[in-house]
Amino acid sequence: MPELPEVETVCRDLRSLGLVGKCIESVRIFRERIVSAPSCATFSANLTGAVIASITRRGKFIVMALDDGRFLLTHLRMTGSFSPRLKDTPEGLYDRVRLGFHDLDLVYQDPRAFGRMWLVQSLESVLGKLGPEPFDPALTTRVFHTRLHMHHKMLKSLLLDQEFLAGLGNIYSDESLFEAGLHPKRESDSLLPEEADRLLTAIRMVLDSSISQGGTSLGDGVGNFTSNGHAGTNSMQLRVYQRTGQACVRCGQPIERIVLGQRGTHFCPHCQTLTGEPIAGQVRPF
Repeated sequence: MPELPEVETVCRDLRSLGLVGKCIESVRIFRERIVSAPSCATFSANLTGAVIASITRRGKFIVMALDDGRFLLTHLRMTGSFSPRLKDTPEGLYDRVRLGFHDLDLVYQDPRAFGRMWLVQSLESVLGKLGPEPFDPALTTRVFHTRLHMHHKMLKSLLLDQEFLAGLGNIYSDESLFEAGLHPKRESDSLLPEEADRLLTAIRMVLDSSISQGGTSLGDGVGNFTSNGHAGTNSMQLRVYQRTGQACVRCGQPIERIVLGQRGTHFCPHCQTLTGEPIAGQVRPF
């Protein structure tokens, strides 16, 4: 599932197409369940004629602000993607929604059709429960440490909770915990302030590095992450995710995989101990 770096990459690519300031001249929906709200008929009618004022991101959501004060929200879920298409080209096998502009069409494709779109008056109606953004300057180490201690949950499970922190998923939770030298089963309220600082620093470093690489694409299947037809290159930077049995880049011990909360979790049992003892050089520069 696309996480914060992938969604940020999509937003940047959409802006690069020059969509901001353009009018949506037509809306075609090929798979009705993609539209969560309002009805498909109302969605199409109200979106037609709207001008895109901005394209930003909130957590894993793409946020297109419209000139009339409404918002078009998209969650890519597992296999969603956007790509530009020449006008009047035939419908593709996985095309789900097609927005027509005067010089191009923007097509939302989704092989598994799990993605969702909303056309809403208020962001709060969909995004109101999301936690802070990882890069928010207001999310200081002290605030982050306090938030960690508001819960008694395993770190991996808490990092996946979008109400705790918006944008992280399986890949970057595993990678961040490795960079911080913290075991995924550590209880969140057991972290010391310096450990919270290591974790927040690691999260920001891991996300920033992946954004610079255009996100992470794994494999070459039809559902693999792409943006504007391009795959992300961050897979070469992964240290633990999907590296089960391979040598840890720090200590050489095999990477292990366990299941926490029904999610595969990758870590180094030597570098990420449950004791919480820090290891020299845990947060390495990219």
